[in-house]
Amino acid sequence: MIKFFLMVNKQGQTRLSRYYEHVEINKRTMLEAEVIKNCLSRSKEQCSFIEYKDFKLVYRQYAALFVVVGINETENEMAVYELIHDFVEVLDKYFSRVSELDIMFNLDRVHIILDEMVLNGCIVETNRNRILAPLFVLDKVAES
Repeated sequence: MIKFFLMVNKQGQTRLSRYYEHVEINKRTMLEAEVIKNCLSRSKEQCSFIEYKDFKLVYRQYAALFVVVGINETENEMAVYELIHDFVEVLDKYFSRVSELDIMFNLDRVHIILDEMVLNGCIVETNRNRILAPLFVLDKVAES
């Protein structure tokens, strides 16, 4: 099961966070700081899976952004690694070459995409067309 989903830049600023288990706000800040420090301090040659406290971290770097997912011990790391890639590809398709600014200024759209893919910490959809269908409907409604 997925515990949390984070997107952070190289400066360690969180651009997106979604928690699938209750974590108090002050503990979230400390957790994010520790997780980000662990991921940013690793070299590109090191493995993208980290054992951290009572869960595992799976992360992937895309240009200046890191996508970090916290999972429990029973979740498949490679499936989550592919989920990260699929998530970024969906963002790329929707925003036509996604950037950090797209994420910052369209956070609601990014959350919709993530919510279409992950529900209550479980991966529910990976088909790009089905993931983007609600957004295209919203865009058509906004245009008219």
